[in-house]
Amino acid sequence: MKPVRKAVFPVGGLGTRFLPATKAVPKEMLPVVDKPLIQYAVDEAREAGIEEMIFVTSRGKGAIEDHFDIAYELETTMADRDKDLSILDGSRFAPGNVSFVRQQEPIGLGHAVWCARHIVGDEPFAIFLPDELMVGTPGCMKQMVDAYGRLGGNIVCGLEVPEDQTSAYGIIDPGAADGPITEVKGLVEKPVPGTAPSNLMIPGRYILQPEVMGILKDQGRGAGNEIQLTDAMAQMIGKQPFHAYTFDGRRFDCGSKSGFINANIALALDNPELEPEVRAFIETL
Repeated sequence: MKPVRKAVFPVGGLGTRFLPATKAVPKEMLPVVDKPLIQYAVDEAREAGIEEMIFVTSRGKGAIEDHFDIAYELETTMADRDKDLSILDGSRFAPGNVSFVRQQEPIGLGHAVWCARHIVGDEPFAIFLPDELMVGTPGCMKQMVDAYGRLGGNIVCGLEVPEDQTSAYGIIDPGAADGPITEVKGLVEKPVPGTAPSNLMIPGRYILQPEVMGILKDQGRGAGNEIQLTDAMAQMIGKQPFHAYTFDGRRFDCGSKSGFINANIALALDNPELEPEVRAFIETL
């Protein structure tokens, strides 16, 4: 069983729900307290032992590449002023540990993942949706990688949501469960309200075998007239082991304005330096 060394970050979306803020700034660069969303995802990947990061970008996403580059002028100025440079450690990559590829058409998550096929090669790989901020100790992907070491095959993160929200997500058709591990018998992308096989959704974390790329190559468009990753994964069920891992932690949907605001408040309250002032302000409201 090959280890999970590579991760794909689909970051080519337009971020229309946050306009006009995202007209010139990628939504993945919006900060939660003091780090952009994309860096939270990269930090989570590093904690899980992932070595190579693959960003699937589009036009106007150059700020993401710049963020993970060496900022020579900034670092030189900070060093001259005796500023602590360690605060920038998470935003640097060693040569060879990062790749950028373009998704030239916004036609779905499945298509974005397929754009990374040549770099993924014949290895299992992780997928992170950065606007899903997962907070836990250890991190979500570390928990999933540990489960992968026992189970192999394909693993998606699972999270329970209220039944009236299932139509907004990819939903798991569950089989046998053993603690946080649930056998996956099927997957349904954004089921019609009242038809979902469970209330267990997939919150943007995946470990998949490379065979999914061959399925995506010839896959037609599905829900939303897009090439859906869920549809490709569904074809692998029964041919390879497929499980869901229920994450022990918190999830913030930073693809929505309310979720993004909630994440800022929650993580500010987790910060010992910010918590007293932020809590006092909340109480005045």
